[in-house]
This record gives sequence, C-alpha cells and structure tokens, in this order.
Amino acid sequence: MSVVALAPGYTGTVADSEDRFHGNRLLYIGWDDHLLFCSPVCLPLPAAMPFGALLSEVLPGVYGSHPDFEKIDWGQAQWLDSGKPFVPDPAKSLADNGLVHKSVIRFRVPGLKGIKGSHS
Repeated sequence: MSVVALAPGYTGTVADSEDRFHGNRLLYIGWDDHLLFCSPVCLPLPAAMPFGALLSEVLPGVYGSHPDFEKIDWGQAQWLDSGKPFVPDPAKSLADNGLVHKSVIRFRVPGLKGIKGSHS
C-alpha cells in the first residue's frame, strides 16, 4: 500500500512491508455474518501455502471455537477479495489465487448467520 503525502518532504520507512515478514505476507480474513469475531484477523502466511491448507489447517485455529464453524461447507462458501467476488482454487497457492501482501478476503456461507441466526 503506498502512502500519499499531503505535504512535500515525507520520508520514512514502511514498517509493515512484505520484506519484513520473513517470507510471509499479511492476509486479512473476515467471516461475514459472524460478529463474535468483530473484525478480520490478520495472519502472516507463506505465499506458497495452498489455499486448501488455509481452510483445513489455519482457519480451524482461528474460527473453530464458533459453533457454526463445524457446519461450514467450503464448497458453498462465497468469497470476496478486497470487496470483489472471487472463486479460490484450493489446490493453488495463495499467490496463485491472486492474494498479495495485505489482501483483505471475506467469506460467507449460505445458511450460516451466527449463533441462532443472531449474526454473532
């Protein structure tokens, strides 16, 4: 993400550039309709990680405490990448799915609306 200075002479080091994360890139992940998690989580993940590993190995540790998590049918999940619909390929890497440093992805699953439909 670039900085647009309002005055000339802005200098500084970007503290969260991709090169500072030891081969990982930051990925923001939000679960729509589940406000028990009030905002997206930010995770440092390797660009070469398969998207399927994100679903099977990473997200259970993040969202697995929610009672809806075990009901997720990942084949029915609807995904947004920075607000635009996308269909990830579980066999491809995060990078090959077009996810870059600081990408914001969100998912929702039809029929899952939080605890007893409360969006929480």
